[in-house]
Amino acid sequence: MNTNKPSSRRAFLAGTAAFLGTPALVSRAFAQTADVNGDSTVEIERDVTEVVRRNISSFRSLDWRPYFSDLSGGAVLVDITSRALHYWSEDESIYKLYPSSVPLTDDLTRRGRTSVVQKVEGPSWRPTPSMLKRNPEWPDYIGPGPDNPLGTHALYLSWTYYRIHGTHDTRKIGRRSSNGCIGLYNEHIAELFDLTKVGTQVLLI
Repeated sequence: MNTNKPSSRRAFLAGTAAFLGTPALVSRAFAQTADVNGDSTVEIERDVTEVVRRNISSFRSLDWRPYFSDLSGGAVLVDITSRALHYWSEDESIYKLYPSSVPLTDDLTRRGRTSVVQKVEGPSWRPTPSMLKRNPEWPDYIGPGPDNPLGTHALYLSWTYYRIHGTHDTRKIGRRSSNGCIGLYNEHIAELFDLTKVGTQVLLI
């Protein structure tokens, strides 16, 4: 296999495109503000073509019934394995399927049932205590704008520090690249933001 195809690699990153974390192996010398959205926060997997095959085979429409007893308030299903987010409206007239980013490691991954408790357009970002412990050089606060790791919109979940949010760094979508949050392209989170409401049920599997 020819692994020296930068154009193919870029196509994959753009085509399968949350953020929030950075691998523990990141050198402190590079842990500057820019690294919150930099190369060091995106895992580079060993075989990109293998990832593409896996994601294509599992990135498919699903029925809501195995996962929810009803669609009261609408429902969001996040499949960590296929790196996809599914949305169903309460009346079943709308179904959406979006590629997503997922947590970097299993210990950062939380699965189970939660719900949307707050919706914020133009969110601000603060690192969690665990992030600051690993990366003390990181800023304490980043306001809304293109440098914000939460992108243009965020859905806050009932779990502390967990969000479904956008990202300006589209390389993160389709990759393990967060401290627990689920990231979407900004255009997709904007659409999901309009579709969901406070109380929308969420399941991560």
